Amino acid sequence: MKNKEEKKESFLKKHWSNILFGLFVILLIIPQTRTPIQVFINKIISFSPSEISEDDRESLKTYNWVLMNERGEDINFNQSKDKVVIINYWATWCAPCIAEMPSLQELYTEFKDDVDFYFVTNDEPQKVNTFMSKNDYDMPSYRQRSQAPQILQSSSLPTTYMISKKGEIIMKKIGSANWSSDKVKNTIRENL
Repeated sequence: MKNKEEKKESFLKKHWSNILFGLFVILLIIPQTRTPIQVFINKIISFSPSEISEDDRESLKTYNWVLMNERGEDINFNQSKDKVVIINYWATWCAPCIAEMPSLQELYTEFKDDVDFYFVTNDEPQKVNTFMSKNDYDMPSYRQRSQAPQILQSSSLPTTYMISKKGEIIMKKIGSANWSSDKVKNTIRENL
């Protein structure tokens, strides 16, 4: 009997990391545990985005882009010309998007009076409203009614752009980031 227990203990000591990895993989397969794990990992690896060097910045040639707000009203992106703008493409099912939302909410809360924010999603309005309400977010969400200017098109989620008053893209980040960092806030202040 003792020999069996020793073998079992020896097996566990030798293979503990494989067992843990197997459990982790199983948890990632189960939908109810996958998203929280992915969000947690993305929060850990999210760093502050970097400013694009002045020599490498691209500029918007057009601001023609029609979006629809939560109330079903059309909004033309032209209204943001000559303003600092943050555009974030996201989805309620996207773990990296969910991971960065608290930092975007913090940024929005601090700068909503000085910066135009566009949180653009293709999710159904009811799904978006439920997500925002559940998480106590008050950021404005939009759906595209026309195609974004070529320079602002992205097929990756999340993708976030910061645009200067001159129409230059001063930050572009694909993937989750910490948008409430001092570096981001200082970049906004310098461009206001």
